[in-house]
Amino acid sequence: SPQNNAKVAVLGASGGIGQPLSLLLKNSPLVSRLSLYDIAHTPGVAADLSHIETRANVKGFLGPEQLPECLKGCDVVVIPAGVPRKPGMTRDDLFNTNASIVATLTSACAKHCPEAMICVISNPVNSTIPITSEVFKKHGVYNPNRIFGVTTLDIVRANTFVAELKGLDPARVSVPVIGGHAGKTIIPLISQCTPKVDFPQDQLEKLTGRIQEAGTEVVKAKAGAGSATLSMAYAGARFVFSLVDAMNGKEGVIECSFVRSEETESPYFSTPLLLGKNGIEKNLGIGKITPFEEKMVAEAMSELKASIKKGEDFAKSFK
Repeated sequence: SPQNNAKVAVLGASGGIGQPLSLLLKNSPLVSRLSLYDIAHTPGVAADLSHIETRANVKGFLGPEQLPECLKGCDVVVIPAGVPRKPGMTRDDLFNTNASIVATLTSACAKHCPEAMICVISNPVNSTIPITSEVFKKHGVYNPNRIFGVTTLDIVRANTFVAELKGLDPARVSVPVIGGHAGKTIIPLISQCTPKVDFPQDQLEKLTGRIQEAGTEVVKAKAGAGSATLSMAYAGARFVFSLVDAMNGKEGVIECSFVRSEETESPYFSTPLLLGKNGIEKNLGIGKITPFEEKMVAEAMSELKASIKKGEDFAKSFK
């Protein structure tokens, strides 16, 4: 159908997340053009993917001078660029490197595809989304309904871990995860899980802690060789496919994402969002939550606000 013609760019396409993410996008009938950008290896990654027997046309773009061409006419831009975590690092430790990378790339998006949906994977998401917003404001093209912090991996993990504990099919489990995308700002709403599940308090606390620290679990297991790349690529692709479905007019598409928000005292907050042709159709808010979950929301606030302010301050001084 003429609607399945999404033009998608991946910025950071040669990296640990970028390559498997690009593979999943190339494999989708929703994508007609795949533009791959990085500062190294993109011609090779593009050549490799271009041999796959699906219709998405793949092109590789190398280095800053080719970035404008990569972005022209794009409907969706996904940004996994940046450095991964090493053991002992927090997501916030990545700030200094990744903040400038995201500011530079989103600045190019604001110039060359101001209408595109921007999906940021680069950590720390709690700061890189405020950076993206401020950059778009600077260029006078800011639309809060089109800028998304991809937190889908938290949802994917919550679904998997709940399913494991309850002996359910993970594909049928759906746990909303709200808040942010780092440590205790990650707030799984197990009380809103479908199908309904119950855990004793000690098990609930352990499960919640595992969801919050699942990224660190992978960083440790990889022992210095990187962070979550394959599961992140899966989650990133899942979010992009939902977004493109909604842009194509599919109704009732809901995903959680870290976005500009009025739902709490934090200026950015992840909640379930109804997606539509123009990005966020409606913020569905937090809904009814338990006292345990309320306490987590309250405890996340100061860290969230600090990370957001850090991002905003960085963007204001970025040339």
